[in-house]
Amino acid sequence: MDKEMPDVGGVGPIVVGVLPKQPRRVVLEARTLAEGLGAPLVFAYVEINSYLVEWELKEDIRGNSLHPQDIDEDMTEDARDILRILDSAMAGSKISWSFRVLAGDPGKALARLGSELHARMIVVGTRHQGVGARLSELLNGTTAHRVIAHQKLPVVVIPVHHEAH
Repeated sequence: MDKEMPDVGGVGPIVVGVLPKQPRRVVLEARTLAEGLGAPLVFAYVEINSYLVEWELKEDIRGNSLHPQDIDEDMTEDARDILRILDSAMAGSKISWSFRVLAGDPGKALARLGSELHARMIVVGTRHQGVGARLSELLNGTTAHRVIAHQKLPVVVIPVHHEAH
């Protein structure tokens, strides 16, 4: 008897949402998962003050706004800090990895990247507890909830609210 395979996940990389000052646990758990599956990692940071302009018809604007191509002098200090943390946390791993800076709503941007890359899954961390985090979640919901709401890929949520940076 043939076993029906679920219609979720792809054969591509594991997409990992990363934030400035996020505990390393998210990166380390994603690394362990990727090493176990033999899958590459694509770490993605969504610029906080960015937005998508994909509704514009100009092709050059569309490409630049959705996926900035290079990490250069215009990159925010937050993205540079994240890259330094990734370099440190991934040192010694045989898993290939890359870092992408995205624009727009974090949940939608991560879901879109996962879909474009035919990702196996998306990994995100929870936020630290605190008044600011609670207020943001009350008004906007969590990134994990927004990712789940916008696509069919499996989502792994790494709890980090009780950990130090």
